[in-house]
Amino acid sequence: MQLLSRHVAVIGAGASGLVAARELRREGHTVVVFERGDQIGGTWMYTPEVESDPIGLHPNRNIVHSSMYRSLRTNLPREVMGFRDYPFVVKEGDKDRDPRRFPGHREVLKYLNDYATEFGIYEVVRFESEVVFVGLVEGGKWKVKSKSKRGEVLEEVYDAVVVCNGHHTEPRVAQIPGINTWKGKQIHSHNYRTPEPFRDQVVILIGSGTSAVDMSREIAGVAKEVHIASRSVADETIEKHPGYDNLWLHSMIKSAHEDGSVVFQDGSVILADIILHCTGYNYHFPFLETNGIVTVDDNRVGPLYKHVFPPVFAPSLSFVGIPWKVALFFMFELQSKWIAGILSNRMVLPSQEYMMEDVKAFYSSLKASDTPKRYTHNIADYQYGYEDWVATECGCPVSEEWRKKMYFAAIENLLTKPETFRDEWGEYDHLVLQAQEDFKKYALN
Repeated sequence: MQLLSRHVAVIGAGASGLVAARELRREGHTVVVFERGDQIGGTWMYTPEVESDPIGLHPNRNIVHSSMYRSLRTNLPREVMGFRDYPFVVKEGDKDRDPRRFPGHREVLKYLNDYATEFGIYEVVRFESEVVFVGLVEGGKWKVKSKSKRGEVLEEVYDAVVVCNGHHTEPRVAQIPGINTWKGKQIHSHNYRTPEPFRDQVVILIGSGTSAVDMSREIAGVAKEVHIASRSVADETIEKHPGYDNLWLHSMIKSAHEDGSVVFQDGSVILADIILHCTGYNYHFPFLETNGIVTVDDNRVGPLYKHVFPPVFAPSLSFVGIPWKVALFFMFELQSKWIAGILSNRMVLPSQEYMMEDVKAFYSSLKASDTPKRYTHNIADYQYGYEDWVATECGCPVSEEWRKKMYFAAIENLLTKPETFRDEWGEYDHLVLQAQEDFKKYALN
C-alpha cells in the first residue's frame, strides 16, 4: 500500500501535542501545532495567576490553562514519567536542574522544552493561536478556524486533526445540597497555587487524589482547621489525621446551610470559611463541531475506539491523552505513533462497523461491572494491557518490566507513606539501574 503524507493540525502544545507532532513528522506528515499560550508545556507551565471565578464555573471567566501549584512534585519517578524515545534523565552538571527522582514541575517543563528543541518542534508551533472551530468539510477534510491574540481569524483546511488540548482546565465540582445559600467561599483546586490564602481559616477539602493529599497537608500548616471529605471514607467515620492536630478525615458532605455550617454524612457539623473542590475536571472541546456524533456525556468522550479514534471520522480525527490514572507521557507517545502510522497507511484500522461494535462491547462491560460512566477513561486496572495493545499495533516493544514495577511501587508507596514516598526510594535502586541500561540501548537506536 502506498504511504501517504498528510497535512495535520495538532491542537495544543502540551506534552501530548509535542509528542504527537514529533511522531507525525517522523512518519512523513506535515504538521501545524496550535497553541493558545505563548509557551509550550500546557498544564506544566506554572503561573501564579488564577481565574477570576475561583470555582471555575462562570462561562466568561478569564481562562488559565495550568493547574500547577507552586510546590507540586511528580508522583511518579522520572524514569517512568518520560517518553521512551527521549528518557527523562538527570542533567548532570546543570545547577538550574532538579536532580530528584520525583522532581518539581519546573524540571518537567524544562524536560519538555529539551524535547521540543531536540526534535525541532518549535518551528511548527503557532503560539498565541487559539482554535475556535474544527468541522468537517467536503472530501473528508477538516476546516480549522483559529484566532490570534490580536483577534485575527484564520481559516485553513487540513487532512486530519489530532486533539491534544488536555483535560485539566474545565473544573468538575461536587454537587452539595444547599450550597447556593451557603455564604462561604468556594475554590476549585485548579485555582490553588499556595496555602497562604487559607491562613487561619476553617477549610473543607473535597477529594482524595494525590494533589488533594498534598494540598491538605500544605494547607494544614497555615489553616485553623482542615476537614477532608472523601468518598473513600466510611459514612460513620470521623478521625484526626495521624501527625496533625488540625486535620480531620470525614465521609462525604451531606448538606451546606445559610448559617455557614456544613453537615457531613458522619453527623458532624463544621462552620467553614472555605470549601476547596479537589474533584477533578471535565473533558471540554468547545471548538469541535461533529453534529452530535462525538459527545461528552458525564465525562465519557465517545464513541472512541480504544480511547483514540471516533469510528465515523477515523482516521482523520483522533484524540491523544484521553485515558487517566496512567503514566501519561509514555501513553501519549504510543497513541501518537499509532495515529501517525494509521494516517500514513503503514498501519490499518478495522472497519467502522467493527470499531463501533468494539466500543459498544466496551460500554457494556463497564455497565456489567457497575462502573460509573464518568470512569469510562479511567484505565488504572488495565493500563499496561492497553499500552501493550497499542504498542503491538505499532510494532513497538511492549512495556518493560522495570517500568511496570516502578509504577506500581510508586502507587503503593503513595498510599502507604504519602508524606515521604518521594524521597524514600532506595529499595528500588535495582529497577533504576535496569531503566538506565535500557536508556543506553535507546540512545543507540
